[in-house]
Amino acid sequence: MLKNDMLEQWDRENFFHPSTHLAEFARGNVPQRVITGGQGCHIEDREGNRLLDAFAGLYCVNVGYGRQEIAEAIATQARELAYYHAYVGHGTEASITLAKMILDRAPDHMSKVYFGMSGSDANETNIKLVWYYNNILGRPEKKKIISRWRGYHGSGLVTGSLTGLELFHKKFDLPLSQVVHTEAPYYFRRPDLGMSEAQFSAHCAAELEALIVAQGPDTIAAFIGEPVLGTGGIVPPPEGYWAAIQAVLDKYDILLIADEVVTGFGRLGTMFGSEHYGLKPDLITIAKGLTSAYAPLSGSIVSEKMWSVLEQGTDENGPIGHGWTYSAHPIGAAAGVANLRLLDDLDLVRKAGENGAYLNKVMSQALGDHAHVGEIRGAGMMCAIEFVKDRDSRTFFDASEKVGPRIAAALMEENVIGRAMPQGDILGFAPPFCLSTEEADEVADKTARAVRKVLG
Repeated sequence: MLKNDMLEQWDRENFFHPSTHLAEFARGNVPQRVITGGQGCHIEDREGNRLLDAFAGLYCVNVGYGRQEIAEAIATQARELAYYHAYVGHGTEASITLAKMILDRAPDHMSKVYFGMSGSDANETNIKLVWYYNNILGRPEKKKIISRWRGYHGSGLVTGSLTGLELFHKKFDLPLSQVVHTEAPYYFRRPDLGMSEAQFSAHCAAELEALIVAQGPDTIAAFIGEPVLGTGGIVPPPEGYWAAIQAVLDKYDILLIADEVVTGFGRLGTMFGSEHYGLKPDLITIAKGLTSAYAPLSGSIVSEKMWSVLEQGTDENGPIGHGWTYSAHPIGAAAGVANLRLLDDLDLVRKAGENGAYLNKVMSQALGDHAHVGEIRGAGMMCAIEFVKDRDSRTFFDASEKVGPRIAAALMEENVIGRAMPQGDILGFAPPFCLSTEEADEVADKTARAVRKVLG
């Protein structure tokens, strides 16, 4: 492709890329890739490369690329009304319709939807609502939030604190004191290899209860967790985990926030992860799958239990003092309406469950016997491979060897995108729901080739 512009130079000189080694990028040691188009499960860059995106952007382009129905909905909304705020009772047809569509799909005990722009700001909203709720109930000391190591809940001040990954804390003065962390439900990395899944779930619940007692139950407001750990390694919960955790939360009157930014709207083969694992959350965080990332939009789904207290709070104190300029942005809402209709019309939630199970099966067939593959795990349209130096002793590679990133780079050379996950040598996959069995076979075959290239 003939280019006579300075785009690559402008990129290195002007663009602050997130989650990037800034100095290496500026020096030209981090590859640039300018994406120009996409269709189905594939994207294209300006060099003419066609790549199978087996991570759906950042597990968010759930319906696939190039869906004209969503593009047309965005364009129509922009022509009719590009923006109006949602303050003081204002709304648009798109935002009101989308709120109804979400609650029609959410667990029955949920009541209202507050819209934001990203999963991070939705979780910031959630924590403010939790604090407001306890203040209205006359419990000003009940404010701490328990999250889990390896959880991911955003990269703001509170949300970066909730995130249990070192990279998001180091040199940022995080976590804040109101956030404490408990053990991750990471069965592969359990401390005692003799534990069954049920025993490990009981261990996690016991660790949580011990933390609550140590901190003081009257100081703990909420527990936040992803139904399936996402960025922390794509880790489904062990048997009985959520039932055991919810029993502890109920015992000490602690709210449950289900962060469904990744799992919401079909990724597990069910509309919500809460449905999949039998959770009864007080708040549900939504974002990525809400619009399949065709436009920025997030949401906090509030339970009936919390909503009644929020109403009481405004009777006592006047209008609630929380809002974003772009809350319920009509273009994002229009994208959400079109996206949820596509999920239904194309039966994509069911397909995510079926095709995701197929992807996990063929990945296990391709790599399950490899000497350096410690575990292949997944749920719905999510799959991860964890690499180890020795599988019998469960010895891990030293981080300096960068095994995961090297395998991800080798896979990229095969024109397939997988994601090297942080804090471990883990390769993650979360393709669009429209992934075909032929494309799943391609992902598995090329991943096996990339693994052999790096590890033999």
